[in-house]
Amino acid sequence: MLEEKTKQNNPKVGSWGDQGDGTYVNPVLNADYPDSDIEQVGDTYYMITSKQHMSPGMPILESKDMVNWTNVGFGFDELSWAPEYSWERMNGYSFGVWAGDLAYHDGTWYIYQVDYQHGLMVTTAKDIRGPWSEPIMMLPTEKVLDDPGVFWDEDTKKAYVIVNTGEKQKDASNTIEGNENRIYEMSWDGTKIVDEGRLVHTGIGAEAAKIYKMNGYWYIFMAEWTIGDPSTGLGVKNPKNDRKQLVLRSKESIYGPYESKVVLQKGSAFNDRSASQGALMQAPDKSWWYMHQLVQNDDKPFQGRPQCLQPVTWVDDWPIIGIDENNDGIGEPVKQYAKPINGQAIAAPLTDDDFSKSTLGPQWEWNHNPRNSHWSLTECPGRLRLKAVSILPNEENYGPNINQWTNNDGSDEDFWRAPNTLSQRVMGTTTGTAVAKFVLDGMEPHQQAGFVRFGGNYNLLGVEVTPSGEKNLFYKGSQGEKIVGPTINSDRLFVRSTNNGDQCRYEYSIDGLIYKEFGPVFTISFGKWTGDRLGFFCWNNEDESGYIDVDWFTYDYDGPKGA
Repeated sequence: MLEEKTKQNNPKVGSWGDQGDGTYVNPVLNADYPDSDIEQVGDTYYMITSKQHMSPGMPILESKDMVNWTNVGFGFDELSWAPEYSWERMNGYSFGVWAGDLAYHDGTWYIYQVDYQHGLMVTTAKDIRGPWSEPIMMLPTEKVLDDPGVFWDEDTKKAYVIVNTGEKQKDASNTIEGNENRIYEMSWDGTKIVDEGRLVHTGIGAEAAKIYKMNGYWYIFMAEWTIGDPSTGLGVKNPKNDRKQLVLRSKESIYGPYESKVVLQKGSAFNDRSASQGALMQAPDKSWWYMHQLVQNDDKPFQGRPQCLQPVTWVDDWPIIGIDENNDGIGEPVKQYAKPINGQAIAAPLTDDDFSKSTLGPQWEWNHNPRNSHWSLTECPGRLRLKAVSILPNEENYGPNINQWTNNDGSDEDFWRAPNTLSQRVMGTTTGTAVAKFVLDGMEPHQQAGFVRFGGNYNLLGVEVTPSGEKNLFYKGSQGEKIVGPTINSDRLFVRSTNNGDQCRYEYSIDGLIYKEFGPVFTISFGKWTGDRLGFFCWNNEDESGYIDVDWFTYDYDGPKGA
């Protein structure tokens, strides 16, 4: 099964993550893992991140040292709470699973999140690996915007959730510009809202709040936008959508009154991207650390929103996240630093797959919920079988909408309405090479299938079958540009995709040894709130006949990769 590829036998390092010398280079998790929250239980740190319309939803990772992260699973087996996330609609682009909060209390795991179109929900489990419950809706979308954070106060036996309510409940008495953030009391089991909530903070783009209680203070960590605000410190100012990390503190009550301080902003390490929104952690030596994302503003962040780890120091009971480069009392991100915990092996999320298991690996996600009758890992053991599905209609309520969260580039193209597209994240922004072996003997007339890269745009390289049964190589780009290539007379096809920065190319091979370039050099990009992804597509516009098998997939990149 693996005769045509070389397996990765030893852990390796690269330009980011664990350097193997007791230090790490940010981002430690250099892929599209946005909106993190982290909960520590015992000696293990568990992270959740958002992934919008991808299914399964809410990826979960774990680490023993805050630097090396591996897959655990997902909080949502599928996006079950609304029809737009089904394969029959594919109308939930950029919505679905947004920033969440992960909590462990009284032997139960909780994941809270707000679906912008449906409201605040929670799912629970006894084991972090599941099974997770069906989501319980706690507040309607008419009242909340995004980003919940929960806290159980063992001193008073009261439970709380803070959530960004935007301007949905704002009245004329609040003259402060920006989003309102409210604290609601929850039932002790964390599944019900028991009061009307109280406003605690308003600010431009104020969101992603997390509540902590320590040293006699209530703390609320949150992100704010700096639109038109000169307080971007040492970095290059982007007046459109910059971010900073804010901390509120109060000695009196969880409801305040609060004083506030900016504790993290752009610096020399990442002067082209904002640093904010994350979670506070503590190492066994009692040192404090903060994990945060780099926001997708400025430059070309085609990998999406990666995660960075920062040291935290406390001065006069205020945290400074990162290093205070200019002695103004505000932290800036570090690029390289000593690891918080030593002795752990280099590791990374899964990438390679020989499809030898009966379930999909946690590196894979579907574009919306899949049509489960049209894919299999058991019909031909050792291969992923994708059966052809029809393209959905180019009509209202099908496929992507053009709105504030999506772009207008090629959104009418068939690819965005093709069910059962399976993919994983790209890693890093320097170089990468992905290779897949396809078996073509199940393909039928009018079928199209193969390899795809997609994020802000898409680029396909695959095989299309003519009405007479001839198999032709083809390339297609996100604006509908298409190049038809040679006839493929073999039942196997190897596709290789290589990127150097954001410039990418495709190659193909019949024997897995000699590759030929096909199609243009194209640019990969962030879009539809998603970084570039690597994966497979399969459809047939005539009668849903035919299938393609993926024998294996490998991905090498400039970063850490476990044994």
